[in-house]
Amino acid sequence: MKKMHQVALLGGRHTALRGLSLFAGSLLACTFAFAQNSIQSLTGSIQSGAEVIRIETAEPLSAVPSGFTIQSPARIALDFPGVVNGIGRSALDIGQGNIRSANVVQAGDRTRVVINLKQPSTYQAKLDGKTLLLVLDGSASASAAPVVQTAPAAFAPSGNADPAALKDIDFRRGVGNSGRVVVELANNQTGVDIRQQGKDLVVDFLKTTLPEGLRRKLDVTDFGTPVQSVVTSQVGDRVRMLVTPTGLWEHSAYQSDNQFVLEIREQKLDPSKLTQGPGYNGEKLSLNFQNIEVRSLLQVIADFTNFNVVTSDSVSGAVTLRLKDVPWDQALDIILQAKGLGMRKSGNVLWIAPKDEIAAREKQELESKASVESLETLRTQGFQMNYAKASDIAGQISGAGGSSGAGGASARILSARGSVIAEPRTNQLFVTDVPSKLEQVQQLIAKLDIPVRQVLIEARIVEADDRFGRSLGVRLGGSDLRGVRGGEAGYPVSGPNRVAIGGSYNAVSSTTVESENTLDTINTSFVNLPSTGAGGFLPAAFAVSLFSSAANRFLNLEISALEADGRGKIVSSPRVVTADQVKALIEQGTEFPYQTATSSGATAVAFRKANLKLEVTPQITPEGNIILDVDINKDSRGETTAAGIAINTKHVQTQVLVENGGTVVIGGIFTEEETEDVAKVPLFGDLPIVGNLFKNKNKSSRKQELLVFITPRSITEGAMARR
Repeated sequence: MKKMHQVALLGGRHTALRGLSLFAGSLLACTFAFAQNSIQSLTGSIQSGAEVIRIETAEPLSAVPSGFTIQSPARIALDFPGVVNGIGRSALDIGQGNIRSANVVQAGDRTRVVINLKQPSTYQAKLDGKTLLLVLDGSASASAAPVVQTAPAAFAPSGNADPAALKDIDFRRGVGNSGRVVVELANNQTGVDIRQQGKDLVVDFLKTTLPEGLRRKLDVTDFGTPVQSVVTSQVGDRVRMLVTPTGLWEHSAYQSDNQFVLEIREQKLDPSKLTQGPGYNGEKLSLNFQNIEVRSLLQVIADFTNFNVVTSDSVSGAVTLRLKDVPWDQALDIILQAKGLGMRKSGNVLWIAPKDEIAAREKQELESKASVESLETLRTQGFQMNYAKASDIAGQISGAGGSSGAGGASARILSARGSVIAEPRTNQLFVTDVPSKLEQVQQLIAKLDIPVRQVLIEARIVEADDRFGRSLGVRLGGSDLRGVRGGEAGYPVSGPNRVAIGGSYNAVSSTTVESENTLDTINTSFVNLPSTGAGGFLPAAFAVSLFSSAANRFLNLEISALEADGRGKIVSSPRVVTADQVKALIEQGTEFPYQTATSSGATAVAFRKANLKLEVTPQITPEGNIILDVDINKDSRGETTAAGIAINTKHVQTQVLVENGGTVVIGGIFTEEETEDVAKVPLFGDLPIVGNLFKNKNKSSRKQELLVFITPRSITEGAMARR
């Protein structure tokens, strides 16, 4: 949150304003000389352990001026209506405790006093005659005075009538080593308030409750982000989340439907920029000049920004400009571009000169540095490699194994006089070069010689087989053994004098006591469509034989049926551990021999593999996910043919992105086979009901399913030792 600070600098030609344009405050004091009251002095001190700011005015104030506080940057701003700046300058250095400096800026008919603090703080204000006292941190000495501050607006107002429970709180690592706190809200009407409290960031979820399982402290130091911990607790009718970052950081937050995301990232400082952050972030000012000298205008900006400005003698000319409510760093950039000037920043000192002069100066410095480097004494330093091979590092820093640049030459860290020796027995590296290059080599080795993260990859190959078969058949036959003896019926005669219906003939001979004649029993079938075995099982049969009292007429009926149901499941689970971006292979199986013909006509024995194989190359992404290049085989022995043994193969090859510890299905095959066979006697098999005696039905169903699961896990050295 930044408030606008204005400096209205009004003037005509520079010749008429010489002596007044060097300082904006004196010009404003003359412009508003009709005002009856003015600020005479502003001082800071420490009394009884509390920081006190005293603002003296020419006349007593009628009321405590209104004001507000800013968290980042830490500031206190007070507005004095009808009061001018009578101090004579706009920037004041205080340097007492938490108080850094103060700015007294007049804009229109009011004056704003900005107190720059080292850390955010509240204050109490009270009037004592012509003096306004500001006591920081709520000291008891001013307990009777009201606290004058403005509460920041909530990030999202609450629309819930009743408290709702949060669903989940998670922490993730984002792009560029940023930390992301992801909160699943009960609904999109949940109000959120974000504020900075000291070095911490406080997030309040309005009218919400926190389940017991989420009341915990998350120690997220190992994620490598600016966030150290996240503590969530219930405070009244709201849930308070305390996020503790470290170092220089900045945050952003957004809410999408029921999900709230708070992202904290490291603040990247650019020493060449006047103000940090994207774009222009300086305090706003207004400039209105005609034909003012550039050197004098730069001095006015220097007084406003409290920067030290060194201007080259070659800077000259005049400029006419009118800028209103423009950040001061943008105004300075506009002036420099208009006059063809350049700027170089060193700490809080700005050097301004023509661009050609700056380029010539930098070229001279580089040439001088190169000449000194060519004459500098060489040094030799040894580096012990812990994880990497010394020969690989030697090739990278010398350019032998580096990547090619735009000109085709390999990248080289060493200077033209530098050399490197790799000693493989002790895995040491000896580098000879100038001290500045040795320092660069040491920094590079510190980034290259690190332990490679390892990944455990586990695959599961599940094969399911479901079979069902049903077969129903009938065998029907009859015979008549009656013969003729001496013209008399009912007596058996010798010889094959009989009537049989059917195609099969089986004679069983038996001898009676009363006669020497032979009685032949005939088993015959005129319908023979029995059930067929399914799944390697013999069918069950039920037979009925009808015959007359004389035992000379036979009618045989046999019904056979079989129903087979089978289920099977095969689970194969290969697993392997490998380093990041290193291919790993594990396989198990059998090699089957078969004969082949050679060019000479002789036969030779060759082998075919039927293996379970897992081949994978993992890559760990910066946010912790894992990219896998997977090749999985599940082969088995098939049928034996005249040419040799057939191999049944199941193969999947793909690339997939999986989160650490997650499981994903990378492939699957589902097959279903259904068959129904009917064998029947023509015409008789088509008869209603009775036709079933002249039929054979065989029905089978088979379902096969193949699923391939894969689970990668990033493991540490401690986890490997426990395994």
